[in-house]
Formats: sequence, C-alpha cells, structure tokens
Amino acid sequence: MSDTPRTVPAGPLSGVRVLDLTAVVLGPLATQILGDYGADVIKVEPPEGDRMRANGVTRHRGMSSIFLAINRNKRSLCIDLKSADGVAVIKKLLPTVDVLVHNMRMSAVQRLGLHHEALAALNPRLVYCVAPGFGQGGPDENKPAFDDVIQAACGLAGLIGHGSGTPDYVPSLIADKTSGLALANAVLAALFERERSGRGQFVEVPMFETMVAFTLAEHLGGLTFEPAHGPAGYQRLLSGGRRPAPTRDGHVAMLPYSGEHWRQFFIRAGREDLAAKYNFDDRHERNARIQEIYDDMALVTRRMSSAQCLALCEALDIAATRIYSIGELPEHPHLKAVQLFERHEHPAEGAIVGVRPPTRFARTPASVRRLAPLLGEHNVELLREAGLNDAQIAELEAKKVIRSAPPRG
Repeated sequence: MSDTPRTVPAGPLSGVRVLDLTAVVLGPLATQILGDYGADVIKVEPPEGDRMRANGVTRHRGMSSIFLAINRNKRSLCIDLKSADGVAVIKKLLPTVDVLVHNMRMSAVQRLGLHHEALAALNPRLVYCVAPGFGQGGPDENKPAFDDVIQAACGLAGLIGHGSGTPDYVPSLIADKTSGLALANAVLAALFERERSGRGQFVEVPMFETMVAFTLAEHLGGLTFEPAHGPAGYQRLLSGGRRPAPTRDGHVAMLPYSGEHWRQFFIRAGREDLAAKYNFDDRHERNARIQEIYDDMALVTRRMSSAQCLALCEALDIAATRIYSIGELPEHPHLKAVQLFERHEHPAEGAIVGVRPPTRFARTPASVRRLAPLLGEHNVELLREAGLNDAQIAELEAKKVIRSAPPRG
C-alpha cells in the first residue's frame, strides 16, 4: 500500500465524497485541493493509469514526481470505463458521492452514458462538474485542448512574445493550474448552494474561457469601452518598463508602488534630480512615463550591489526580493520557517518531499492524510463500498474490468 490514513483533525470538507474522473493536471490539481480540505476523493483511472504517472522524474515506473505532487489524499480505483461492467460500477458508486468531476469531451461522456442527465436521475443532489477545453455552444466545443494550446488561444503566448515578435509559452502549466483553481472554487460554490437548496447542479469550467478571463483582467484595456478607447493591453506591463532591476552583481525584483516610494528611492540613492524629474503623485502621469522611470531606476541600481539595493528597499518598505531559482525554493528562509516543504516516507517510493497545503484553517486544518496511491490500490475497498461482494470483485478482475498494480515495499 502507498499510504494509510493519518489521524488528524477533520478538514472543512470532511464528509464530502468526490468521484474524480479527471486526468493529467487540471482536474487532479482541483480534486487534490478538495482532498486537502478533507474530502474523500476517489480517483478513477483507466487500465493504463493517469498519463501523469509517467511525466516528470521517476524513481519507479508509474509514480512520477508530478503525479506524487497532485494526487495525494486520494484513493485509486482502476477500472475500464469502455466496458459496460465498468460503467455499471461507477453508477453503483454514484449514490454515495456528493461531487463528480471529469475533463472528458462531452461527446465521449455521452457515449459512456455518464452524462449529467443520466447521473442526476440516480443522484439528484450530485454536483456534476466538467472542465472541458472549450465551453459548450461554440464551434470548438469538442476540440482537444492542452496547456500549450490554451496558452496560445487565450492570448498569453502572444503576450510573452510581444516585444520580440516571437510568441512563447510560460514555462509552467499555467492554463491547467489556473483552470484547476477555478474548478475547485466552482465545486465549493456549488456545494455551498446545495446546502441551501438541497439540489445538485451541472457546472462547467472551460479552460479557454477561464484563461481568457484570467488574461484580460488587466489586458482588456481600451476595448473595455464602446467605442474602443484605445487598444487592448496594460501598457505598464507591455511597454518594456516592468523588468528585473540590474545591479552590479546580478538582478533583483523590486516595485516602488506609491509616489512616495519612487521619490524616496531616488533621494536615498543620491539622485534628487530624478526624484524631481517626475510628478510621482499623479498615477496617470506615472503610468504614462513608466518606461522612462524604469530606465532611470536601472541607471541607479546598476551602481549598487544586489545586497545594497535590497537593503534600501527594506528601509523604505518597498516590495523587493532577490531572484530565486526553482531549485533554491526549498531553502528559502521564509518557506523553511513556515514549513511549507514536508518530508514523508512513501511506503512504495521511499523518502519524498512535497509542498503541504498552503491554505490554513484554524479549526479544521487542511492536511496530507494519504500520499499518492498506486494504480488501483484501493479497488477492493472501494468496490465493497459500492456494494459488491468478493465473488463479484473477482469476476471483474478475471474479465480485466479492474486492474491493480502489484504493491511495492
């Protein structure tokens, strides 16, 4: 077994049961958040397992670094949903769950007979949440979508390359992860509404629409108004001003935010002339001249060491930090102090390091109760919970409807 439940105070979602038919990153991240908050998450996987079991760094096949990072607090049920027997098992589990989440295309879920109308008839209190690439009702509703495609479609890849003319992707699965956060929020909102109405509902969280809203929050710009009052885009970010500040020995990130911040920074750096050059108290003027201001800031910081620059920012209460590589984060002094990184002994994988749930609840803490499961590790206990006896479970195994990976220890 990969882990046994740990005795910890119940989280805020204790008693909520989630049937998780998602895969890859978006859905598993969302359902892990629900699991961290105390929900009992049943991760349904196909016979070959979630694709993310093979992506990332692996010590043993099927248990990659990414899979370990986004699939804790779940029980694995490995079942072939392409078989009628497999679908029948899901329908037996359905009355016992509060939430069903999937990121399949709607045409595929219709073929399986697991669409909302069919399942709501079996469980009217079911919160049925889907996370497709593109929302229903548009010409792209049945198109495949992955993080790269959505980064490009929502304008983000174009923003990354706006200066060079060559579009590029953010080197993070930002569309998957942002949409995953939106998906978790949507489930929580639907569960809250159900407490009032007593009824479940269909919820859709499409990646494309979610990421367009995310990207345009600051970048809708002049298109906000009718007629348009200028082009799309937030010029403070696009004009080339916003960038790490160069120093004698590297770079720092710093953001004088108020007019007084800017003025005092230049004065304390011995450049009263630059402090008087701009009307820092007029935010509109400051935004209009931001590239020029950042150019002057760079002239000043280039004459400082990174340590001197950061010390000045701290004295003036200006937000600033040195630039950390991802490999340095486990040793970040603040993260060490708040114990964000936790070390666990995974019974199958040995010693592992992970990030604890970052959200803190005073009375009902989020927690890591289970480490990521082996494929099909919880088949027997989950099928028994669905009402199947040992003979029926053995028959499903013989017919290869369910599959359990051999345990490692």
